Amino acid sequence: MSLELERLKEYAFEIGPIRPPSEGGSQSLLIRATINCPWNLCRFCDTYKDKNFVYRSVEEIKRDIDVARAIRDEIKSLERKLGDMIWVARAIDAYQDDFKNLPSIINVFNWICSGARTAFLQDANSLIMRTNDLLEVIKYLKETFPSIERITSYARAKTLALKNKSLEDLKILREVGLARLHVGLESGDDEVLRYINKGVTSEEHIMAGIKVKEAGIELSEYVMLGLGGRDMWEKHAKNTIRVLNEIHPDFIRLRPYIPRKGTQLYEEYEKGNFQLTSPHERLIELKTFVDELEVESRLCFDHIMNSWYRKSGGFLFKQDYNGYKLPEEKGKISTLIEEGLAISESIHIHAKDLIELPHL
Repeated sequence: MSLELERLKEYAFEIGPIRPPSEGGSQSLLIRATINCPWNLCRFCDTYKDKNFVYRSVEEIKRDIDVARAIRDEIKSLERKLGDMIWVARAIDAYQDDFKNLPSIINVFNWICSGARTAFLQDANSLIMRTNDLLEVIKYLKETFPSIERITSYARAKTLALKNKSLEDLKILREVGLARLHVGLESGDDEVLRYINKGVTSEEHIMAGIKVKEAGIELSEYVMLGLGGRDMWEKHAKNTIRVLNEIHPDFIRLRPYIPRKGTQLYEEYEKGNFQLTSPHERLIELKTFVDELEVESRLCFDHIMNSWYRKSGGFLFKQDYNGYKLPEEKGKISTLIEEGLAISESIHIHAKDLIELPHL
């Protein structure tokens, strides 16, 4: 084993359980700024079940950034020695059983191969950090890795709407490199938001989204079709549209609701108190959604939860990270919805059939 591979065994940094697919491990360096979720009470979520929130110190985060740099340096040294990243991959693969820190190595390796241009700050709500702390972390990240062009993070709308996270704070963070925020809107209907215990109102969602946009930060809003079930689907759709039309996010990313075992909402589903909508019913909800959206945005189906299929095979909607441009491609989406409604529901996958699907 080479010296570089021996040294690689010494380096490991924190990596959280989730990140947006568009900021995935094959594209972004993952830096865990906070651990777990400070809210952790949503009835549909099990990601951080029974886990306490940890506010990491700036020094801890900087140490992780330093470790990522050390891994980067060893991988680049191996590349110079072996002549190609393909051979580096084979060398790491040959000794993978020796690496207890393999996720850290793989993350940095994939990030280098993707151009080393983006970084994602984990976990569920890094914007809860004090602005000066987050500012110091972003500055250090950019100084350590000058190749980084875009830094992104999850954020709770409640945090963004609070007065202690001002528009000026967000503008300063944008100036030093925070380029995009991912926010779980889930629904714009207050009854649905209360039912799922989201801990935020529709008006707070609007305040937060507008503030992010005014700060010059790109905004991805996540919407869960089917979250209203059969009883509240229409008001869920229409009020979510109302909120999005106020915010005008850069991206609207659809994540149709799938019950997760161990969650409170799954228990409601098991008891028969929550009725899942069928594939066709969700397409009708999507049609309502698309028809009334009045935004300049991109509508994205970039997850397998959007499990509608074409009669000829393959996904009904393209699943790339940039989706469909609105309003220009509204007609194209509407045509695909009609195609999906014209074929048997048996061709599509029902939400209940994805319950066992792991988080991706």
